[in-house]
Amino acid sequence: MVGGREMDEGPRRPPVEPAGALEVAEPVRSALQEGRPVVALESTIISHGLPRPDNLAVARELEAIVRARGAEPATVAVIDGRARVGLADAELERLSAGSEVRKLAMRDLPVALGTGATGATTVSATAHLAALAGIRVFATGGIGGVHRGWQESWDESADLEALSRTPVVVVSAGVKSILDVPASIERLETLNVTVVGYRTEEFPGFYLHSSGRPLGWRVDSPEQVVAVMRAQAALGLRSAILVANPVGLEEQLEPDLHDRVLEEALAEAERDQVAGQALTPFLLERMVRGTGGKALSANLAAVRGNCALAAEIARSWCSSGEEPEVEHRRS
Repeated sequence: MVGGREMDEGPRRPPVEPAGALEVAEPVRSALQEGRPVVALESTIISHGLPRPDNLAVARELEAIVRARGAEPATVAVIDGRARVGLADAELERLSAGSEVRKLAMRDLPVALGTGATGATTVSATAHLAALAGIRVFATGGIGGVHRGWQESWDESADLEALSRTPVVVVSAGVKSILDVPASIERLETLNVTVVGYRTEEFPGFYLHSSGRPLGWRVDSPEQVVAVMRAQAALGLRSAILVANPVGLEEQLEPDLHDRVLEEALAEAERDQVAGQALTPFLLERMVRGTGGKALSANLAAVRGNCALAAEIARSWCSSGEEPEVEHRRS
């Protein structure tokens, strides 16, 4: 279901809520049952992705962007051992201020629920819970991917595997550029994750408009994305559709500045032996600091654009109309 519409165009049904595991907030539940558009939002950007107090203001702003475009926002998190799809403002405040907030990938969800923990959900966990609730459109900044130096560490984000078996549409500015972008693109292909560029023929570079890597497919409207979604459902495919939506050229981080600061941050992480779940927030923080906040501005511009586009896709899904053809671009 996307924004309350069944993938097979059959009758509507309420979202699935396993007893004791998932709570769908009333505004989200009502939107799904009434066939109105819904967009899922991750919560790690609130707890681990942005500095305080900007994180709370941004969380509210992103929800407002979705609402302004006619969709219901559903920020996802785990609160006191309860998986929540749709948060009250007090819960957004708690995620933005609480030092006890854990960072939860999909693998962490059973433990978080079983121990009564509170945590913010990554792309993998958000996608899983959104799909479980009946939401199929999800906006984020950048997804995780293959880490640099993977040949020695085998470090790869759980996001990639999760997207290979979770039927959601993820609107993202590509893979976080602090990672090994070419290797991440190859893994997306291997895992059969459908990737389309939104009004671009190159894979976005998160902080940058382009990573310089070509894309095989381009779409130019929310209606074309919906056509891809319908075709995917008809074929019985269960992987995600990654809509790669680049940050604007005028809003991107300067490429030379990006490369210099990233090189310095990677060297510092290696020297201080920062690894695992701590590596990504470490590098992102160093990017913000080293660019004098310009990286943060580019990140926010990307996620704002992704939220707006996701709402438009969800709205298009909930409306009728002809399905346009999708242009095939050969690399």
